[in-house]
Amino acid sequence: MTTDKVLILDFGSQLTQLIAKRIRGAGVYSQIMPCSSTEEEIRNFKPKAIILSGSPSSVYEEGAPSIPDIVFSLNIPVLGICYGQQAMCNAFGGEIRAGTKKEFGKTSIKIIKNSPIFEDIWSIGNSYDVWMSHGDCITNLPHCFEVLAVSDNSPFAIIADKKRKLYGVQFHPEVVHTPQGDLFISNFVTKVAQCRPEWKMNTFMEEEISYIQKKVGNEKVICAISGGVDSSVVAALMSRAIGKNLYCIFVDNGLLRKNEAVEVENTLSSNFDFKLIHVNASKIFLDALKGVVDPEEKRKIIGKVFIETFNSEIKKIGDVKYLAQGTIYPDIIESVSISGGKAVTIKSHHNVGGLPENMHGLTLIEPLKFLFKDEVRILAKELGIPNSIYERHPFPGPGLAIRIIGDVNEEKCNLLREADFIFIEELKNSGLYNDVWQAYAALLPVKSVGVMGDARTYQSTCVLRAVTSSDGMSADYAQLPHEFLGRVARRIVNEVNGINRVFYDITSKPPATIELE
Repeated sequence: MTTDKVLILDFGSQLTQLIAKRIRGAGVYSQIMPCSSTEEEIRNFKPKAIILSGSPSSVYEEGAPSIPDIVFSLNIPVLGICYGQQAMCNAFGGEIRAGTKKEFGKTSIKIIKNSPIFEDIWSIGNSYDVWMSHGDCITNLPHCFEVLAVSDNSPFAIIADKKRKLYGVQFHPEVVHTPQGDLFISNFVTKVAQCRPEWKMNTFMEEEISYIQKKVGNEKVICAISGGVDSSVVAALMSRAIGKNLYCIFVDNGLLRKNEAVEVENTLSSNFDFKLIHVNASKIFLDALKGVVDPEEKRKIIGKVFIETFNSEIKKIGDVKYLAQGTIYPDIIESVSISGGKAVTIKSHHNVGGLPENMHGLTLIEPLKFLFKDEVRILAKELGIPNSIYERHPFPGPGLAIRIIGDVNEEKCNLLREADFIFIEELKNSGLYNDVWQAYAALLPVKSVGVMGDARTYQSTCVLRAVTSSDGMSADYAQLPHEFLGRVARRIVNEVNGINRVFYDITSKPPATIELE
């Protein structure tokens, strides 16, 4: 382990792990601890720098999390992000109040003073776009701090006490939609804090394989596999570690995309040397979802039926000790708070924070749980996984059920499969597929009047969604050419009997999520 380490104190932000990701991207080891960590825990970690995360809290609220006293007594560089900036100012006697104008999304800041943290990226007198997400603001700056950058609504967009190497930013440099935000964090870590870049993905891979071998020994491991990059990487990693003791189960829940079941089985069988069990449970899932409208209830039903189906296959294998799962960090952070802060649960269908109900006889292994999607893809390359798998867009566990707004049935699934297939096919034919993070069609619970062949129609409405991102934690809509969108809409209306109107979703995340439900 490298001696140069960065500690991230988590105050409950949904974006905390993104900070760790940016630091790892700079080649420096980082670790997240809750803001409630003790002085001994922080001191024993021996950080060379500390970063304070954002938070859904306000520093002036009763019971709001505060910065441990040890942080500033270590005399090392500190960077406060959003709430972290406000908490730092509060600790030094500054004032923070609820802002009269909130800032969410893209905002322009102007650099007014130079600093090593801007080296090779930002210059005095110039304006740059960043990603804001805050409702509170600093109204009185503490003594010894100076302003380095401003925005129209934030007179203290970037502040610093250069002598003590304390920096604070109102925006989020960790998200991909702050251009060069990764370089900003890299500058703090490598130029301000002078950390040496020594952390690499192949090191992570070797350590995980060694850990799995020591933990599992000669026992059997099962893995649910979907053909997506996450579960495929877990399977490849486990296969490299334990070989024939790995059993992979692919469950067709009837909520997959067009031709997906056949394609997944063919791809996995021809590229991996593990036992693959294919289970067709379409009717069971669709029967269980009949008449269900609420998206959370859909997720819970799908999860319950999946576990029942999965358990049935485990019993057939017999004497299984471990369950390997393709959980990645966005699954965790959108499901539970893992770091002691007040992170808000967004999704409930991920099996995180422990084993699913009725599977407590197994020991859980989640080798990817602190990686993001783009990091998983890097690991996929290290493992020799074909690009037909690691370049696939993310696909949610509940499948088409959360892309059909309202109740789910086979007729709607078939309708959506055809529309989605056309959209993805056109993206690939136009060379746009790899330019977007995720793209899909969804079915809205709306019918409208149309005219086809001089006859009146009353059919369903389809919405197309395509976003740009690197990790799924934040996203913006993909600005696809109008000509392309028009071609897709024409094909869907002409070729899919049952859809007569097509929309395109231009909402970012936040405030929306990538999936509609």
